[in-house]
Amino acid sequence: MASGGSSSNRGSSRGWTQRQNKQFECALAVYDRETPDRWHNVARYMGGAKSADEVRRHFDQLVADVAQIEAGRVPFPRYGAAAGGGFADDAAASRSRYLKFQ
Repeated sequence: MASGGSSSNRGSSRGWTQRQNKQFECALAVYDRETPDRWHNVARYMGGAKSADEVRRHFDQLVADVAQIEAGRVPFPRYGAAAGGGFADDAAASRSRYLKFQ
């Protein structure tokens, strides 16, 4: 989940930085679903940058995003041709040198 135009920013008055997302992930690893006052603890872990309601909404959006991905409703990104070349194209070209065409 990246910040900026990400769908995970819906429902939050402020976007999430990459650093905040990483803090959020770490906090989820520390405070599992059995933790009392989980969202308050996650917000505190993040240094107060987000409220308990904001981290709960962010988690709910994360769950919804994962469900969409697992259901096959999110297309794979097209790296390479759409981006004007890149690593995927270089790797394919490198592999094709070693293939024998019949």
